[in-house]
Amino acid sequence: MRFTPRFLEELRDRVRVTDIVGRKVKLIRRGRNHLGLCPFHSEKSPSFSVNADKGFYHCFGCGAHGDIITFVMETEGLAFPDAVEQLANDAGMALPVREDRDEEREKTRRSLYDVMELAAVFFESELKGARGAKARAYLDGRQLTGPAVAPFRLGFAPDSRNGLKDHLTAKGVTIDDMIEAGLVGAPDDGGAPYDRFRGRVIFPITDVRGRVIAFGGRTLDPDGKPKYLNSPETPLFKKSTVLFNLAAARKAASQGATLIAVEGYVDVIALVLAGFAGAVAPLGTALTEEHLQMMWRIAPEPILCFDGDAAGIKAAQRGIDLTLPLLEPGQSLRFALLPGGQDPDDLIRARGSAAMQAVLDEAVGLADMLWRREIESADLATPERRAGAEKKLMACVQEIADPKVRDYYRTMMQERLRALFAPAPKSWAPSGQGRREGWGQGSFSPKPGFKPDRPGARPAWTPPVSDAVRRSAAGRGLARTLNPSGMAEEALVMAALTHPFLLDAFPEVFATLPIAEPQLDKLRRELLHAVSLEQSLDSQGLRDHVTRLGYGDLCERLERRPMLKSMAMTRRETSETVVLREFNHAVARHHKLTSLETEHAQAAEALKRDATEENLARLRAIAHELQSVIGSEAGPPDAF
Repeated sequence: MRFTPRFLEELRDRVRVTDIVGRKVKLIRRGRNHLGLCPFHSEKSPSFSVNADKGFYHCFGCGAHGDIITFVMETEGLAFPDAVEQLANDAGMALPVREDRDEEREKTRRSLYDVMELAAVFFESELKGARGAKARAYLDGRQLTGPAVAPFRLGFAPDSRNGLKDHLTAKGVTIDDMIEAGLVGAPDDGGAPYDRFRGRVIFPITDVRGRVIAFGGRTLDPDGKPKYLNSPETPLFKKSTVLFNLAAARKAASQGATLIAVEGYVDVIALVLAGFAGAVAPLGTALTEEHLQMMWRIAPEPILCFDGDAAGIKAAQRGIDLTLPLLEPGQSLRFALLPGGQDPDDLIRARGSAAMQAVLDEAVGLADMLWRREIESADLATPERRAGAEKKLMACVQEIADPKVRDYYRTMMQERLRALFAPAPKSWAPSGQGRREGWGQGSFSPKPGFKPDRPGARPAWTPPVSDAVRRSAAGRGLARTLNPSGMAEEALVMAALTHPFLLDAFPEVFATLPIAEPQLDKLRRELLHAVSLEQSLDSQGLRDHVTRLGYGDLCERLERRPMLKSMAMTRRETSETVVLREFNHAVARHHKLTSLETEHAQAAEALKRDATEENLARLRAIAHELQSVIGSEAGPPDAF
């Protein structure tokens, strides 16, 4: 039965999400939200939040997210129509009248499910039989064998025009049903129907209830075309709305697995076998809006994992443009690009699951991917080019439909642009040799993203650095990477832990704060999470909260640091006025430090590639500025 949007909207208005969730979860009201233990994974402290005003639930632990309909589907194992019918009965709403054609269509669909199941059993038996030897050898070579692969029900289609057709005919299936199910093709000239899949390894494709709705086939002929063949669209199968392995991935995600979208079903199976049970893949089509909405119903920030080649990068860029208009509060994407043009299957077989986990750990948020595409990869050598890059960036931000998310993106990007193109101090470089013409007072300083070896960004030729300078201790020392921002990161997180009102007053500042150390970054996220749940914001309560989550040792290490203990904003007795003043100064200083560190690393790399006097002078100038920020610009006496 098809339900109109108006009917579903009325249903959601009539039924309170807290009433439905409250049947399964003991909820406690906290401000605007209700909290409880998540029904989708095991936990001891509540991370499951229900927003009665907006009608949805969200678990900050496992990522489960949805409305009253998805909650009933997930907790009671019902299909969408059954869940809607149950909720409508609870609300006393009459269901839309079913038409005769709806009944006939549903009867046809039920019969097609039976046909697809018969085909799946046939393909499985063929893989195990004598004709499946070559297919078994292929799967063994790809490490796609063993008990862990059994749930995927892999099979083999014999190289015959009539193998499946004859088998299904003997089972009483009509040719018309075989054609409608996409299993048999009918020539345009009226010739005899033939098996669509021949001489291929078969990958069954299931719906969200685990029913077989289509097949994918991989040819065993090295010269066979196409290499991969999927079922055509049928009453059961629409490529743009199906993700391979979605049913199993949804269950895994509810138990804490990361939802990962890759490019093909072999990659999905390889990931699952390596321990990444939340893997899914689109089928024969690029990622669609429907795919994104399906993933967001499972997790608020799934990872799109692409091959690291040109095609993978292009797919990632399409993902950015597809996602921007669909962004909503708490709903986004992360991007992971694999090294060296490898796909997940290649990487796992060559280097194991740890290498794959490392790639996922480095996944980049959508905002950072957009910045990299529009700014870091742009030629910023002239003011006109900078203006053009900024215009393109802000045009992308304008595509975001949600006004709140759009405002946050606009603010973030404007802050980054100001930092990137900030005017340089008068003495950006020491007087004398090495000063670059055109980089004086009032010009732009070369912040992160500026690459000195771009066309137009440096003279055509500069004299090389002498061997004596290259060998000098000063030259070697300048090439080392400095990391003074690490202490600043710790100071800001410690200030938030000591004075929780900062988290409430500046959530967006903390959310966008550059933090390189992974554990410190996770602690920052937990602090923001506590604010979003409106938990007690007194210092001890916040400390107890993150300690229960496993961050007690990290907090103790921060509290023992002599340098941190000496700062005004990390001491509990400091007044709010002083804390605010020092906090604002520390944030600005931290952004300056991270910017200079990035610039220093780029300059050191430029000197390594091209040892010229100009590059050496630039590196020395950045190091000088960095030292001045660490020292004389450290802040007012009360700050550090």
